[in-house]
Amino acid sequence: MTRAALAFSITSLLPVPLIVAAALVGGAGVWAALLYVTLFAFMMDEVIARAVPADRGGCEFPAHDALSVVLALAHFAVLGLTVHALAGGTGLGGAERLGLFLAAGLFLGQVGNSNAHELIHRGRRGLNALGRWVYISVLFGHHSSAHPLVHHRFVATDKDPNSARAGESYYRFARRAWIGSFKAGLTAERDRLRSIGRTGPLTNPYAVYFAGAALAVAAAAAIGGMAGILAHLALSAFAQSQLLISDYVQHYGLRRGRLADGRLEPVGPQHSWNAPHWFTGHMMLNAPRHSDHHGHPARPYPALTLPSEDRAPILPRSLPAMALLALWPRKWKQVMDPRVAAWTAAKDAQAA
Repeated sequence: MTRAALAFSITSLLPVPLIVAAALVGGAGVWAALLYVTLFAFMMDEVIARAVPADRGGCEFPAHDALSVVLALAHFAVLGLTVHALAGGTGLGGAERLGLFLAAGLFLGQVGNSNAHELIHRGRRGLNALGRWVYISVLFGHHSSAHPLVHHRFVATDKDPNSARAGESYYRFARRAWIGSFKAGLTAERDRLRSIGRTGPLTNPYAVYFAGAALAVAAAAAIGGMAGILAHLALSAFAQSQLLISDYVQHYGLRRGRLADGRLEPVGPQHSWNAPHWFTGHMMLNAPRHSDHHGHPARPYPALTLPSEDRAPILPRSLPAMALLALWPRKWKQVMDPRVAAWTAAKDAQAA
């Protein structure tokens, strides 16, 4: 196994046995799982950043799709087992349930979301469907349509609900983005289906998203009754919030300019915030290398590169750390608004 394969596999998969132990046994397993996806990941990012220069190139990892399949299956297992444990099926105490909720929710929202995001960009139908079902399982199926059809087309413009405006708090953005992406994705799917002559209501993927959500809630009820449903709803909301906050951080304040003929400038490296941090970069399947993903949506995650700082804006800390900061709007604006202004001024100067 190559070094890249080990790095992606270990960092992204290690939370799974920790969460399983936390759900089944509790005790120290709960805190080990929670510390891994929070403090340990942050410390590893900081230590590695100080010890080793960031490698900006992509790498070879031929089995990247196989890891994505394993991670998707792990997502379903972690979700089901955590619902069972939170509903009281394994006898965890109150503090243990809270720790498990946070650890499992962070895995579902950071690793599970990053992996599903990769899968819905794959051309193979089976992989694409697997990614959609990961999103459906956390009641966020519409993202499978809104992300490729709306976000990638209109990113860094007001037509994209998932591109945060400068000065906008995460909390205002989250409400606008959830509702806006749901509506925009539905409209985009209707337009797409109409263009190929398919107009029946059941031909729209949203029918699958609704049916799948009902199936997921029914499964939670079968696992733990009403407590299982409540646990599933809470985990889904937590996972969705992390997807939204990732979009918030990665596009905050960045806007595409207008060309001389009035058209929007093409999407470029300058329209996404990136993070060079090694550990969480591998754990999240290179999701923080966001500019290259928008430039090449079909490019597999190991091959994504990190643009130089003169071509793309760089976050001052890792993506998860900045997501935590975004929960504190005043401090977030103090840190990020001057960077947005400086980057926008530099881009305007280059264009002049």
